[in-house]
Amino acid sequence: MVKKTAKVYFYGTGRRKNAVACVRIVPGTGIITVNDKDINEYFGLETLKLIIHQPLVATATEGKFDLICKAVGGGISGQAGAIRHGLSRALLQVDSDAYRSILKKAGFLTRDARMKERKKPGLKKARKASQFSKR
Repeated sequence: MVKKTAKVYFYGTGRRKNAVACVRIVPGTGIITVNDKDINEYFGLETLKLIIHQPLVATATEGKFDLICKAVGGGISGQAGAIRHGLSRALLQVDSDAYRSILKKAGFLTRDARMKERKKPGLKKARKASQFSKR
């Protein structure tokens, strides 16, 4: 009889703007994949990679976990913020007592609620109206 060993992973869902990211962390060597691509291939800007690494650096867990992320919606900046939020939530599942105060103080557990304002009828954009004409 063959025993199946279940792979242990921790899961967190993060959101920012219109982006949603599902983040799974598995004990490993620090490999980060986003939508089946390497982080360097998916995110071109160094600042976006830095945003994703922030919770790992804050909790001193860099190189201890592999990250598997699925990000949908929004732009790449919103997706990077959503991954950071999801990663922070997943790290709470690993060790809530040790990491909660660190992540909360850094502001990584708070969902950034700023969204694009909706377009109103009769206006060109959310607030931009057509130019007033006296004659």
